[in-house]
Amino acid sequence: MVIKLYVGNMSAETNEQDLQTMFSEAGAVESVDVIKDRRTGKAKGFAFVTMASQVEADKAISMFDAKDLNDHTLKVNIARPREERVTVGGAHNTHQ
Repeated sequence: MVIKLYVGNMSAETNEQDLQTMFSEAGAVESVDVIKDRRTGKAKGFAFVTMASQVEADKAISMFDAKDLNDHTLKVNIARPREERVTVGGAHNTHQ
């Protein structure tokens, strides 16, 4: 069962390859998705890393939560499910 991790407080210089290399030390990495601004293409400072198993995800959290990478202290935890967004008047709204 794959487990998606949230990786926050990232430097704008941190890229997919950096995270792939780092998280592979904890186990098999299924995917890495650095979230970028749609207009500028610049990283927003967080990413999602999908690990192959719960054991590997737990190991990654213990190894990399509060670890420094590119002069930023990372925050790593299990990703929460994405909230559904409702579009109202052209703006996204999470409340109905």
